Amino acid sequence: MAVSRSKTLAFAAIVIAALLHISAAQTPHTVGGNAGWTIPQGGESVYSNWASGNSFAVGDILVFNFAAGAHDVTQVNKADYDSCSAANPMMTSTTGPARITLNSTGEHYFICGVPGHCSAGQKVTVNVLASTTGPSPAPRRALTPAAAPTPSTSPVAGDVPSSAPAPTPSTSPVSGDVPSSAPVPSARSPMTYTVGDSFGWNIPTNGAALFQNWAAGKDFMVGDILVFNYTAGAHNVAEVTSDAYTACTTTNPISLDSNPPSRITLTTAGEHFYLCAVPGHCSAGQQLSINVTGAASTTPGTPSPSGSTTPSSPAGNVAPPSPNSATSVAGVSAAAFLSVFVALLL
Repeated sequence: MAVSRSKTLAFAAIVIAALLHISAAQTPHTVGGNAGWTIPQGGESVYSNWASGNSFAVGDILVFNFAAGAHDVTQVNKADYDSCSAANPMMTSTTGPARITLNSTGEHYFICGVPGHCSAGQKVTVNVLASTTGPSPAPRRALTPAAAPTPSTSPVAGDVPSSAPAPTPSTSPVSGDVPSSAPVPSARSPMTYTVGDSFGWNIPTNGAALFQNWAAGKDFMVGDILVFNYTAGAHNVAEVTSDAYTACTTTNPISLDSNPPSRITLTTAGEHFYLCAVPGHCSAGQQLSINVTGAASTTPGTPSPSGSTTPSSPAGNVAPPSPNSATSVAGVSAAAFLSVFVALLL
């Protein structure tokens, strides 16, 4: 019986190791985050900063999001990367989103082959390390049957006679217990969102989808703050009605701010519409609509002299969750698998 259980444990360890290996492989990385694969306003440093904040392993996947016909992804060697030359590409993809699997270790170089784009900063280099596997299983030990206890006819100290009454359960709460009347935690603190993240409040190369994709999945609440980063004199921020947003008109804006960075506190629930009032910018995609839900805190923001609003206690920028930090489904399955086998063996 002990040998059979030992074999079962060994098989479980092999399966778990395989599952953990799968969970460690093929992590997707969206190049540039929410900004996507486009000409960055901050130059080449936008993508180098993005790459420095990620770890790349063999089997991982780079995802380049761009509009077909506007950009491409070209893999080149280091010399061509430095000179922004796409004359001898290792591979080229012209359809977005492009998914490129990292199949070898070392540095990999990617540029946009459209003339002028690479020299404007649309280039990225990533350093790929060897893939890692899950932790090694703990050494197995032989399971020996325990000797059956010898029945005793005399009571031992600490035994409870069969005629002793069962202890009465305590009705008073123990330290650490949460009574049913415990208060519900209060709403979260106000959050600060930088519109467009590193791309900022600029004319997107792929239309209004860039800002709508940025807003998708975020939970905007009353008390939160929007920060619009742009160059003074080049752009502005106007809050308008739904009709004005659709028509890209700023004849009667609800508010207008041209002093960057513009900080706007969300003081009411419902849909809010923003656009750049500089002629032609809204129609080129520089517009944003968000849906604001219940209050994040009971203390509203205080209006500032510039017309924007600031919170009474700003909470700092909030970055979107990285896909690398998500719990691996395979890892959870491995843990569940292990618990089943341990339960069968006990």
